[in-house]
Amino acid sequence: MKKSALLNSELSYLTSTLGHTDEITICDAGLPIPEQTIRIDLALTHGIPGFLDTVRVVLSESQIESVLMADEFAQVSPELHAALLKELKDEEARCGKAIEISYISHEEFKVRTQDSRAVVRTGECTPYANVIFQAGVVF
Repeated sequence: MKKSALLNSELSYLTSTLGHTDEITICDAGLPIPEQTIRIDLALTHGIPGFLDTVRVVLSESQIESVLMADEFAQVSPELHAALLKELKDEEARCGKAIEISYISHEEFKVRTQDSRAVVRTGECTPYANVIFQAGVVF
């Protein structure tokens, strides 16, 4: 049995095959997922798994160099947005590398998910709890 935190086989495969600048989206339960984009659906019920739980596990397995969020996330769901920013600061401290943070409109965000290698759907029901991670390198 796998020893690390990430047990989901599809998500484990995705993180192990990411190359520099590849993007993955982690989203709430309501984000529309483009038909042509791979969907890794982790949602079991409202709130399970949570957005931050999923973010933490993905960060434990992946080197991230930048993130993209919708402007609306900070405006509509400031508590969860602040918690995500804290996770990103903690990750910067762990890996010793800066993580660039950018914002676009929610409509632009939905279009941008088409460029993701996959969209990981959580059970999160907080509005705009979505992020695109761009893979970095460990060296």
